[in-house]
Amino acid sequence: MRGRQEEAPPESDRFEPAPHPRDTFRLFGHVKAEAALLEAFRSGRMPQAFILGGPQGIGKATLAWRLARFLAVHPDPAAPEVAGAATLDVDPDHPVARKISNLAYGDLALLRRGWNDKTKKHFTRIAVEDVRKMLHLFEQAAGGGGWRMALVDSADDLNAASANALLKMIEEPPPRSLFLLVAHQPGRILPTIRSRCRRLMLHPLDGDDLRAAVRAALDASGIKAGDAELASACARAEGAPREALRLLSAADARFDAQVARALSLLPRIDWPLVHGIADAAAGDETAFEALLSAAFGWLGAEVRAKRDLGPRAVAPYAEAWERLERDSREQAIFNLDKRAFTLLTFDLLARAAGGGRP
Repeated sequence: MRGRQEEAPPESDRFEPAPHPRDTFRLFGHVKAEAALLEAFRSGRMPQAFILGGPQGIGKATLAWRLARFLAVHPDPAAPEVAGAATLDVDPDHPVARKISNLAYGDLALLRRGWNDKTKKHFTRIAVEDVRKMLHLFEQAAGGGGWRMALVDSADDLNAASANALLKMIEEPPPRSLFLLVAHQPGRILPTIRSRCRRLMLHPLDGDDLRAAVRAALDASGIKAGDAELASACARAEGAPREALRLLSAADARFDAQVARALSLLPRIDWPLVHGIADAAAGDETAFEALLSAAFGWLGAEVRAKRDLGPRAVAPYAEAWERLERDSREQAIFNLDKRAFTLLTFDLLARAAGGGRP
């Protein structure tokens, strides 16, 4: 028990059953990225903000929390402990590490999507009010002359108002301030924010690191999985531990099988099957994300399979890709009904498979 109430709502920046990134003290892969962060700090030329970019679920937030812990424990870049450090490791039993794990460290603010008590779901965007509350931290002196830090997970969830509120502080931060922005699609961050951040891109994990990361998450969660199950999930996870963990869930595996079946039937639409998929996606954000990923994956596979047939054969799929990308952005921005979106998506894919234009 870490001191948070059992009835506390789920955390929008945690993928259960895996431990939260702030409770994950071991980093798998990303050796060069970690070394770059450590060297930036040790050199005394720390930028006021980092964007940690890359695909979802590969360890960006884990690395961000590692850096925040390290700076909280070792605020002086000239300290012997910093000079001799090979990584950003911090003892999990250090008092500051425990405070951070319990969200009780006063000089570190976490910005993420909040919980809506009325709908019993997370808000779809980070509210501007939450940004303004967080920015109060930077109006006060850091305890013990250390660093004031803000971790945004994820910057993809900022809307125009909250992004502009954050920009004002990043533009002219107080001394010893650091903003860590986790971003799955850094290119969509407000350009004026991007221009004031150092971008550090992380990449999917290789096979050994991926398997080790997933196994560690399973062990920490007390979940059993055989070697064959683990190997199968990792082979399909495209280097993302989060996706491998999702694939190991029985419920998610059934949902994936239903989506794969519906896609295999195109251009015919099995409407009872698709309606069941839409119902599941409407009530589960992870399922909805998996559906989008499968749809884009199907379109990509169709384009590759038909590219030797010439541009006319590929065009319907390419246009459907562009349409789905645009529609999914609008769905996220305006919080459009996921059930209706799912039905329209299958109609879009069916028309592409039938040779028609979206």
